[in-house]
Amino acid sequence: QVQLVESGGGLVQPGGSLRLSCAASGFTFSRYSMSWYRQAPGKERELVAFITGTGGIGNYADSVKGRFTISRDNAKNTMYLQMNSLKPEDTAVYYCKARAPWNTEYWGQGTQVTVSS
Repeated sequence: QVQLVESGGGLVQPGGSLRLSCAASGFTFSRYSMSWYRQAPGKERELVAFITGTGGIGNYADSVKGRFTISRDNAKNTMYLQMNSLKPEDTAVYYCKARAPWNTEYWGQGTQVTVSS
């Protein structure tokens, strides 16, 4: 059974940091590229960051470049998103996605990040 479970979200003040995790099971994690997406209320889901199966960095949304860092540990079947210098506009539900070379995709259930004073 395929599972992607996000954790690490919460309430943080502007300028603060959070580290999100996405724990994967039920598939060969290292064969899948991984991504973080986010969706704010009333907005479409947007790509935040992407990482290849071997850990090569794909890209970041312009809005998070220099503040967010995506990484993965294939030995632990886990992907991370280190978020620094958080802004109120980073408030959203954050989702992880796994994508196989043959285009099969899996999504997690999301974790809420709220940036507010």
